[in-house]
Amino acid sequence: MPFAPADAVEPFPIAVPEAALQDLRRRLGDTRWPDRETVQDGSQGPRLDRLRALCEHWATGYDWRRAERDINDLGSSRTAIDGVDIHFLHVRSPEPDAVPLLLCHGWPGSVLEFRRLVGPLTDPVAHGGDARDAFHVVIPSMPGFGFSGKPTTTGWNTSRIADAWITLMRRLGYGTWFAQGGDWGAAVVEQITRKAPERCLGAHFNLPLVFPTAQEIAEATDEEQRMIARAQRYQSSQSAYAQEQATRPQTIGYSLADSPAGLAAWIYTLFEDVTDSDGNPEDVIDRDEILDDVMLYWLPNAAASSARLYWEEGWGGAAAGSPPPNPVPAGFSIFPGEAVQASRRWVERRYETVLHHARLERGGHFAALEQPEVLTGEIRKTFRSLRVPRVQSTQDSAGDCGGISR
Repeated sequence: MPFAPADAVEPFPIAVPEAALQDLRRRLGDTRWPDRETVQDGSQGPRLDRLRALCEHWATGYDWRRAERDINDLGSSRTAIDGVDIHFLHVRSPEPDAVPLLLCHGWPGSVLEFRRLVGPLTDPVAHGGDARDAFHVVIPSMPGFGFSGKPTTTGWNTSRIADAWITLMRRLGYGTWFAQGGDWGAAVVEQITRKAPERCLGAHFNLPLVFPTAQEIAEATDEEQRMIARAQRYQSSQSAYAQEQATRPQTIGYSLADSPAGLAAWIYTLFEDVTDSDGNPEDVIDRDEILDDVMLYWLPNAAASSARLYWEEGWGGAAAGSPPPNPVPAGFSIFPGEAVQASRRWVERRYETVLHHARLERGGHFAALEQPEVLTGEIRKTFRSLRVPRVQSTQDSAGDCGGISR
């Protein structure tokens, strides 16, 4: 059999062995639970009764095969980039003027968090929208996350992931495109816009990487003071997981790899803390979708490998100094439950062209899961002004540009 070329893109259907699901159920049944918390809220972490109920459902009522079908129906594919197998979803729009859109997740997110956006983005007419808002959608899983391969060497920070995503889009035949991200995905998109502004012609963020200076803090408006206080509360009382993963990802990795209940608690903490739900995430995200997300860490044993991204960024991943304003046009959607927020004037000092800046009424850190229709609308609004009608087939050496114009 001939070898596939190094840059081959191939279908990659997911088919988890039944034995792996049986092992999960056994482990859940054998969980040794800690004693009950001594408070009446989630300030010590997820409460015992709540976690036991979640894991009971996981063991007896949850259907992984449903999520597996969703992944496979969304064009599950794989290609090798920079020595790592990259798993991604790829759905092309039926609309001739659709433009490519890269969607970037973070931690503890996954490719599945975007599933409710794919239909409206790729086929807006079928979902009550306008054909002129159509996108071809690409959703990669970061190295060490989900069903992507695990790096075996150091160096896989957001800058290197950005290089990989630029390669991926070129390999798929997209010469120019838009990008969207939150959490670490926002950091990857920010890197992409600075590395390839001639390729990534527009960006949208639902977590703004905008951190006020001492002068901005001193001059903050009432609204900006609330944003600062929110970020400080998150940093002081809700970011212990990030400190652990940034300094000792391997240490926590042993526990998370061995105990599904421990992994569920580790991830569920974030759903409690940073959703717009008053600490009740199942009120805004279906319980099975929360477990789908956990499964994208459990099944491929990706807890330690994904946590290492924090270590990579904590040990030299961030560039020193303040970069010049970003030249790529960008839009920002500020959800009230998000820990990191930014005012328009802070944003405008850091981006040359702000296409869109909105303060939303509901939603939190997991915007694609909590408010998929709202996030879809925000993406459309951001990129609408950057589109031009296709007059003729627009091609360059890297592939179809999709009719995008700067």
